[in-house]
Amino acid sequence: MMEHLLTARAQMGTSLVFHFVFAALGVGMPLFAVIIEGLWLRTGDHAYYALARTWSKAMAALFAIGAVSGTIIAFELGLLWPEFMRYAGAIIGIPFSAEGFAFFIEAVFVGIYLYGWERLTPVGHWLCGWPIVISGAASAGFVMSANAWMNAPTGFRVVHGAVVDVHPWTAMMNAAAQTQDLHTLVACYLFTAFLIASIYALKTLRGDPFAHRALRVAMIAALLLAPAQILIGDRSAKFDAHAEPEKLAAMEGQFATERGAPLHIGGIPLPAQHRTILAIEIPKALSWLAFDDVNAEIRGLDSFPQDRIPNTLFVHLAFQAMVGLGSALALVALWWAIVTRLGRDVGPRPLLWAIVAMGPAALIAMEAGWLVTEEGRQPWLVRNFFLVSQGVTSARGLTFTFLGFTLLYFVLAGMLQWLLIRIDRTPPQADDAA
Repeated sequence: MMEHLLTARAQMGTSLVFHFVFAALGVGMPLFAVIIEGLWLRTGDHAYYALARTWSKAMAALFAIGAVSGTIIAFELGLLWPEFMRYAGAIIGIPFSAEGFAFFIEAVFVGIYLYGWERLTPVGHWLCGWPIVISGAASAGFVMSANAWMNAPTGFRVVHGAVVDVHPWTAMMNAAAQTQDLHTLVACYLFTAFLIASIYALKTLRGDPFAHRALRVAMIAALLLAPAQILIGDRSAKFDAHAEPEKLAAMEGQFATERGAPLHIGGIPLPAQHRTILAIEIPKALSWLAFDDVNAEIRGLDSFPQDRIPNTLFVHLAFQAMVGLGSALALVALWWAIVTRLGRDVGPRPLLWAIVAMGPAALIAMEAGWLVTEEGRQPWLVRNFFLVSQGVTSARGLTFTFLGFTLLYFVLAGMLQWLLIRIDRTPPQADDAA
């Protein structure tokens, strides 16, 4: 069973690492396509029109790849975790069904948007983009509410090991969803903004005359989203302090229970020695950030059963990567705003190269945050109710499915890269507008 568990977790983890990228861009790209089209309608600058046409093609490619990837995830839930689906299917099946409705609404309007450029009025076409934005955000919200329920399960009772008396709305509106949904949605938009900025900063460095417009749109969005994400992340950490204290302790590498606990910046947890080394400590900062009280008590990892805490080293390093890179994103956005006067100037080459680097940095920060969420809940699938080891399949041949699905995801990633490069090879031209 341990071999099954490790293989199943490896397969699900690999699939989600890929799918999170596809889904995040699928949620974020429609918003930027609608924004750039709106700028064309407002200014009449046909360079914005050309960008909108290019980005709408990228949006379509992301939608197609994301749909395939999401379908694979749905099958994996049943194939790899049948006991979990038997246990919790009556609860998480409802938000997943709602996500299906949102997906079909999105699919309808993606078709209208793609084929309506010459068939609808400009304003009518622009308005048809907003249902894509809204339904994409709703899809993400429904899926994340199911995941949040696993962190803060509510809306049901367990009688003789079976889930009964399910209250779907209560389950969907669980306490974790109130921060996790927004945190994830903003992460999708922020990652998309910096990826666009990274690409068009590189184009600016190469002398593309139209890249500056796209760069400015993406960086203004990043300037607004990065500090908002920091504030939302603070709310999420405060929730963890109250509802998932073992996750917070793992995130911070906090082994001892203490009042006025310090905040660890960096460092390497050593679980065998029950301490974190090489960290910069800010006295009492963790207690203040978690409870708004410098003398508040923070429960350490040593106060929990040791078979019910997450992998401290993994969670701590992922959390530090998320926070460190997230802070870098905010600082680069601020640097850009000051130096370029909110994009009125192009900016110096070191700034543009820093923005190029922020594309991969945003990807790593987003994936690290997702890993903190998932690994921080271990060893539970449903916190305090259902262990990961209880949910895994006993079927044979998981190694072959792991290799097969991993290969499939690499193929999907390769196809997406090929499509986006092909789309990008037709550079925006101002005279392309009708």
